[in-house]
Amino acid sequence: MTSLVFRHSLLRGVPGTCRFISEYRAKRPLFTLFSVRSYATGEDNRVPKIYTKTGDKGFSSTFTGERRPKEDHIFEALGNTDELSSAIGLAREFCLDKRHTFTHQLDKIQCVLQDVGSNIATPRSSARESHIKRTKFIAQPIVDLETWIDEFTEELPPLTSFILPVSCTRFYKCLHVPVELIYTVVFFSPPPQSGGKSSAALHLARTVCRRAERSVAPIVRSGEADPDVAKFLNRLSDYLFTVARYASMKEGSEEKIYKRPE
Repeated sequence: MTSLVFRHSLLRGVPGTCRFISEYRAKRPLFTLFSVRSYATGEDNRVPKIYTKTGDKGFSSTFTGERRPKEDHIFEALGNTDELSSAIGLAREFCLDKRHTFTHQLDKIQCVLQDVGSNIATPRSSARESHIKRTKFIAQPIVDLETWIDEFTEELPPLTSFILPVSCTRFYKCLHVPVELIYTVVFFSPPPQSGGKSSAALHLARTVCRRAERSVAPIVRSGEADPDVAKFLNRLSDYLFTVARYASMKEGSEEKIYKRPE
């Protein structure tokens, strides 16, 4: 039986669904996603365990087989990109609830982040040519992000000040005054329904993206990772900022602008 091989450590960092996995699942049973050859003998088709115990002493392996302490800058960057994918996955759920049309972009981004992780996990100082070829990061996702940013920006009002990542409804709740009362008295209309969860979650993902970019920058400068990885993360934070504004606009939520306290 032919099986598609994935490492558990790579799969468990994806909270969203990547299309190629979904399509493969639709054609084959779930257990065929994983190879059992190194875990079972003969006719034993047991599913491999999620834990390996190889990191119990505080060391982990890169894709090249090099053992490094878990606090190494490579694993710090991998952890940040993993957290970023999780943050985007959470934002995606809020966006799906509001039926936003850009959620397929978030799906694609999560898949690209797996490629980012693969490149980071392959330090060139210990990589063979086969490793580098297998984990090479291409520039097309950067172009995609720039295209999406330009498309959203054309529909957005000009940016004239700093934006606070909260929804209109959340802002008024901070004042400990019933939101319904404020809107009835001031705007003579009911408040927008839960306007802002999508936007706020996307802004949170943006800040995680900035941290991921900061942790990847020294790895790229040292020549251990592809420069396009850093470019992608830089552009991704711009995308998340823009799409957060777009989500807020589509949900009818007023953007909160920074005002210097008097």
